[in-house]
Amino acid sequence: MGVTRLKRKDRRNKTVSRLEVQFLKMAHNIEVGSRSKEKASSQVSKNNAVLAQIEAKAK
Repeated sequence: MGVTRLKRKDRRNKTVSRLEVQFLKMAHNIEVGSRSKEKASSQVSKNNAVLAQIEAKAK
């Protein structure tokens, strides 16, 4: 029995769902006061810490 090929619709659904999951994992739109916390090792967190230091020195 040969390998069955996905129909075009199913191929599209497979890739779209994979990309959606990837997008949701990468999402950085975390609201202030949100229960979800940015990881400390995240580049966004590191950038925010550096910006906070620069702002404190500027004052």
